[in-house]
Amino acid sequence: MAERLLRPSCGLCPRFFVPASIRPHQANQHLEVGDQGQPIRRVSEWKAFNDDPAYRQMTEREFLSADRAAEQSARAGARGTKALLGVLAVMLIGWWQQDWLKAQYQWRVVMKPAVLTPEQERTLAPESEFRECALGCPTMVVVPAGSFMMGAPESEKKADDNERPQHEVTLAKPFAIGKFAVTFAEWDACVETGACRRMGRGGDRPVIDVSWEDARLYAAWLSRVTGKEYRLLTEAEWEYAARASSKTRYFFGDDEAELNQYAWYEGNSGGKTWPVGKKKANAFGLYDMHGNVWQWVEDCYHASYEGAPSDGSAWALGDCRRRVIRGGAWVNAPAALRAATRFSAELRGIDIGFRLGRTLTP
Repeated sequence: MAERLLRPSCGLCPRFFVPASIRPHQANQHLEVGDQGQPIRRVSEWKAFNDDPAYRQMTEREFLSADRAAEQSARAGARGTKALLGVLAVMLIGWWQQDWLKAQYQWRVVMKPAVLTPEQERTLAPESEFRECALGCPTMVVVPAGSFMMGAPESEKKADDNERPQHEVTLAKPFAIGKFAVTFAEWDACVETGACRRMGRGGDRPVIDVSWEDARLYAAWLSRVTGKEYRLLTEAEWEYAARASSKTRYFFGDDEAELNQYAWYEGNSGGKTWPVGKKKANAFGLYDMHGNVWQWVEDCYHASYEGAPSDGSAWALGDCRRRVIRGGAWVNAPAALRAATRFSAELRGIDIGFRLGRTLTP
């Protein structure tokens, strides 16, 4: 015979079992019931119920078994509630941190990091290359420390006043520079994490229509995910790397007729940018230092080099609404592509991109 466990409303009263044939009063299921389905309200009725033969026939083993089953059922219900609350908590945290989770997935799974250790970094030789993730990170080239004459000499043809006075600059430490200008594909890796705005698709062409702030934002993102100091180049670093120990108008010499081998400009571009690395590199192994796109650098613009830093650092004072751009672009005549040429810009443009620098561990 199946029984039903009844719990009295008083805290000290014993629990009772009734046969399955006895049904609780539908309107008073929270009260104990008698053999006629009526609520038990008097002590005498409790006694009468306990004298029921069905109740007396229950053994102690059956009582304990039923008691354990009730406790196990209660525990199972509590575990189910906890599990549901745990799932809800995980879902809530996932929703709250979805941008962070997306960025982590992009970096650790899609981009596949290969960040240099301090020991690896210290052993890098000049002109060696490294890349700190498999997909989306620019290839960097180590440039040695050294000194050079920055700007145009008085004898240089088609030079502007803002390129003078020519002055000596010393870069005391080696640094790394992008082998190419940052491409659309590399920019898109930042877009996928939500850290950069979407620019459209361009594959291996240099990213364009980026402001100085956009370029710095990309550098800050790459610094954040790698733990290394990526940044815009200083103007002195850019010219030092572009010249690659040369002292001529272009890193390959003074003859504009040779420019077609090394740069995209108005004479051969067909009115558009081209994929990076299609022309010849300079002595440091850097491509497109002349032409294709102008490149943002860190410095504020000045109309001359009077008072310019001599240690290769960025010139952070002056007209900082305008920032320096270097290198010339696909729309320009050969004179604008000279190593000493410098212009300024305030806004983004379809002929402006950027190239990254990276500070190396001493």
